[in-house]
Amino acid sequence: MSGDFFTDVPGRIAYGGPASSDPLSYAVYQPDREVLGKRMEDQLRIAVCLWHSFNWPGSDVFGVGTFDRPWLSAGLDAATAAQAKIDAAFEFIDKLGVPFFAFHDRDVAAEGRTYTETRANLDTSVGRIEKHMARTGARLLWGTANLFGHPRYAAGAATNPDPEVFAYAAAQVKTMLEVTHRLSGANYVLWGGREGYETLLNTDLAREEAQLARFLALVAEHKQRIGFQGTLLIEPKPQEPTKHQYDYDVATVVGFLQRHDLADEYRLNLEANHATLAGHSFHHEVATAIAVDAFGSIDVNRGDYQNGWDTDQFPNSVDELSLALHEILAAGGFTTGGFNFDAKLRRQSVSRTDLFHAHIGGIDTLARALLAAAEMVEHQTLAAPRKQRYAGWSGDLGKAILSGSTTLTDLERRVAAGEIDPRPRSGQQELLEGLVNRRIWSVDASRERETKKAGR
Repeated sequence: MSGDFFTDVPGRIAYGGPASSDPLSYAVYQPDREVLGKRMEDQLRIAVCLWHSFNWPGSDVFGVGTFDRPWLSAGLDAATAAQAKIDAAFEFIDKLGVPFFAFHDRDVAAEGRTYTETRANLDTSVGRIEKHMARTGARLLWGTANLFGHPRYAAGAATNPDPEVFAYAAAQVKTMLEVTHRLSGANYVLWGGREGYETLLNTDLAREEAQLARFLALVAEHKQRIGFQGTLLIEPKPQEPTKHQYDYDVATVVGFLQRHDLADEYRLNLEANHATLAGHSFHHEVATAIAVDAFGSIDVNRGDYQNGWDTDQFPNSVDELSLALHEILAAGGFTTGGFNFDAKLRRQSVSRTDLFHAHIGGIDTLARALLAAAEMVEHQTLAAPRKQRYAGWSGDLGKAILSGSTTLTDLERRVAAGEIDPRPRSGQQELLEGLVNRRIWSVDASRERETKKAGR
């Protein structure tokens, strides 16, 4: 198979500024620009995912693949295909100029006739990945195992009614966790692609919950055994392909972890499109995870407002992302997590260069949202009004309630005596919406000034 795959992109994508007419340049993203005391690259920690970008042919339920992906051609030798896929992926990552990547085991190595052969295939691919990492400087944001693609997982992996399927999934995760450790990955993600049910008529909910809890405990135990220093992450998703998944949303997953004494072992990898499928905003899921000290990392994408499924489109809304980023920055930013581009091209975007256009646009959207969020944090656009709104809880009454030093009888007596007679106060929602927009507009105005200055 031929060498360079992206020959229409001769070098690394550079910052061109808002005035640049070159679509193969960044209008906003500047890796070295300081934002709240960190480089922009270190605030965002952007990763390219290998599954949508290099392991998906552009197919859907009504049609075959449309993309030019020679390593996915039918009849191609599996080893040759895997090598070409890895080479193309790292050519893309290097030219895009982002620091991280993420992958499933099956993204880089085909399943063999036996488990031993499968492990050998993966080991060969990992060796090739190591060489590319050394050459490009790219790092692994997280690794994960595909426990949903093979027919053996049709009824789930950890929650499967067959304990042999549970055992096979455990072996697969053990191997991939060790691979992630070998590659110095920052995190390991468990996504229960089919950990749920299609019908309650044949489902034992209590048994499946117990199985899933034991599986997660085994993974946490093995993490300690091998000395993996990264973070274990669980990715919530409400449905699709199952009717209902046990990792429905942040609140569901955190409740599950607390019930089974696993809350200290796992944090959450949140996806924007999964949040909206669950009936929440992305902002809500990020804020909820931070509030319960479970926030870990992000799969950044979006859904289509007219479609009720996981369309995994590239992000393009500064308004939506700026609010999520505000919560992340206000909480101190990422530790081991980052923004992984779990997004895919539309089936009609068949040009190889479309993959660059999609990522560049998404990365610039993230960068603009970061700048707007930083403005909000610096000016306490939301922090100050929130603090004022709850100020009463720092007074004598609020402290007494929260400390447990007062009873319902005490409170009723004071209300009856006329000591407590509250009046409604404005929540100022419209004011705050306007202030958020002003911060977003101030970033846009700054870009306009840069554009005019560059045009002189």
